[in-house]
Parts: sequence; structure tokens; C-alpha cells
Amino acid sequence: MAADSPFTVDADWLQQRLGEPGLTIVDASWYLPAHKRDARTEYDAAHIPGAVFLDQDAVSDPDSELPHTLPSPRHFARFVGTLGISADDTIVVYDGPGFFSAPRAWWMFRIMGVYQVFVLDGGFDNWRAEGRPTTSEMTKIAPCIFHAEFDEARVIGFPEMRNVVENRESQIADARGPGRFAGTEPEPRAGVRSGHMPGARNVPVAALSKDGYLLPIPQLREVFGNAGIDLDRPIVTSCGSGITAAALTLALETIGHGDNRLYDGSWTEWGGRSDTPVETGNGEGAKT
Repeated sequence: MAADSPFTVDADWLQQRLGEPGLTIVDASWYLPAHKRDARTEYDAAHIPGAVFLDQDAVSDPDSELPHTLPSPRHFARFVGTLGISADDTIVVYDGPGFFSAPRAWWMFRIMGVYQVFVLDGGFDNWRAEGRPTTSEMTKIAPCIFHAEFDEARVIGFPEMRNVVENRESQIADARGPGRFAGTEPEPRAGVRSGHMPGARNVPVAALSKDGYLLPIPQLREVFGNAGIDLDRPIVTSCGSGITAAALTLALETIGHGDNRLYDGSWTEWGGRSDTPVETGNGEGAKT
């Protein structure tokens, strides 16, 4: 396992265990339009041997109007079961850059009752650059039954999020880039206002890693501290649509902060409504 985080594994650890029974590898890559990358196409061209592809859009709640909404435990169980993933497996998830969309899959598995789930530190881009094994062959899948044990306490919905903003009972850490947070850059989704929730602090997901590798614990603490986040208080993580908010969750759990929840609707829900307050600028308490 990686030395600093109990939730990541390094490439050597994974490569030594390729093909072992009970080990499931999941490509959970997902990209913004600005990345100009197609996750499924890249998986088909090359992936870690034995990896299955988890479509972040397809696994979402099919009845929600919002993107990437957490599915019901039943829907999630059916979906990952068709991929041959068991709740008893040791699951390693990865994405291309290393610390972008994979934590979302990590978070979903954890709140569905799987705790032997880890993120590949460095991601597939570094894996391939180092000349480690890859394949274009489709992974053989034996569908199974996935038993989900949903922990709803780790998710926060819109009504409670409105209370958080009004009463400041929890801090808000927003993983979007500085421009989108400050309102100086447009949102990628039509009809969504720019800016952030009142009281939110900006902790860009890119600040949590270097070259695809999660920062050491002391540096992670510094990132949150410089953003004005008090690690002794409750925190709600947010982002554009719930994907990179999970990266903040993983970082918080890594440094021992367990009193956190993820706002699943995130900015697409909040900024897409006409009855929610929006602020612009760098946010309260942030060091610039």
C-alpha cells in the first residue's frame, strides 16, 4: 500500500498482484469536455490487464435530471454485479490522470458497503509511461450478485445543503477550479450560473496531487488550511457534478477527517436553480 494514505495502492503493489483471485481492477476514468479525452475509447485501446470499465454516466441514477447522481443501492448493485464485481473483492480503481474521477468510484463503493477499495496512485497515464503491462483485450466478465449496504449518512441532498449554507453548520469545500469558483470562468453546462455557495472555500482538486500522485499527509493538511478549512469542524465536499468532490473526501479521510459528507447535486444543482444565493470572488477566509 502507499505509505501515506490507507486508501491508495502504488503501481508496484498492483502489478505484483495482477491475476490474483479476489482482486478486481476498475477503470473509472471520466473527463470534462476541456480534457478532450474519451474514457471508453481509451479503455478499449489500452487498459490494465483484467480491468473492467465503469461508466460514470451509466452507473448514475437513470431517473435523475442531474448528471452523475448517486444511484439507488439496488441500481448500483445490479450495475456493478453485471461487471462481475463482488462486495467481497479487493477493488482497485483508477483513472487516466491519477486523482480525478477514480475517487468518485472509490467513494461509491465505500458508501455501498465495500471497504477493501483503493485508488491506484499515479493513475493509468503513469502506469503506461513506466512501461507496465497493458492490453486491448476485453476482460472476461462473470456476472455476480453484489450485496450493497448503503450508508446514507455520508451523502447530503439539496434541502439539507440549503440549511448548511444558511446556518453555516458545516464548512463547504469546493473542488472546482479557481476560475469557476470565483465566477470569472463560465460553467461547462448550459444554464448553470458561475460562482459558489456563500461561505464556501475553494480547494481545487488539482491542488491535492502532483504528477498524478496524492500529496503526503502534511501537504494535504496545508492545502486545506490555506483554503481556510478548519479540520476540526464538519465539512461538506462539492464540485461541479459530484465527481471530483469525492477526491476531496478521499483526501480528508486520508488525513483523518471523518466528519464529512458529499453534496451529490453539487454546483450543477445549486447553480442551476434560480432560488439559491450565489457569490463570486475567492471566498471567505481564503488565503490568496
